[in-house]
Amino acid sequence: MTYSVYLSGEIHSSWRQDIESGIQAKGLDVQLTGPVCNHEASDDVGVNILGAESDNFWKDHKAAKINAIRIRKNIDAADVVVVKFGDKYKQWNAAFDAGYAAAKGKSIVVLHDPSLTHALKEVDAAAAAVAETPDQVVQILDYLLNA
Repeated sequence: MTYSVYLSGEIHSSWRQDIESGIQAKGLDVQLTGPVCNHEASDDVGVNILGAESDNFWKDHKAAKINAIRIRKNIDAADVVVVKFGDKYKQWNAAFDAGYAAAKGKSIVVLHDPSLTHALKEVDAAAAAVAETPDQVVQILDYLLNA
């Protein structure tokens, strides 16, 4: 059985690669999808395709709407949505993805440091599991596929 897993959240660390490496090491039948992780490409997609904006609000608005096409499609197709929150930046987009996934009835695994537990209590409450490391996410996927 193949699992489709959408990886949402912070883009400033190697957590996605760590999960991918763990999946490969265990030979798990998992297809990973995610957002565009090139920050500049994601931020500039709207103006690069649809034209320049003098106001950053409209620049961000264009980009968010185009990025949402990919994000919604991949979350809709996912069996599991992993949402990673880092401690350096506020990942409002990740919280939105978690809410969207919860509204769609998706199984969510939240990934964050214990120091963020209080701030993320509502997101954690909607999750099927709350992990602290990418390896724990891999172990969850291994269990789902091989138990």
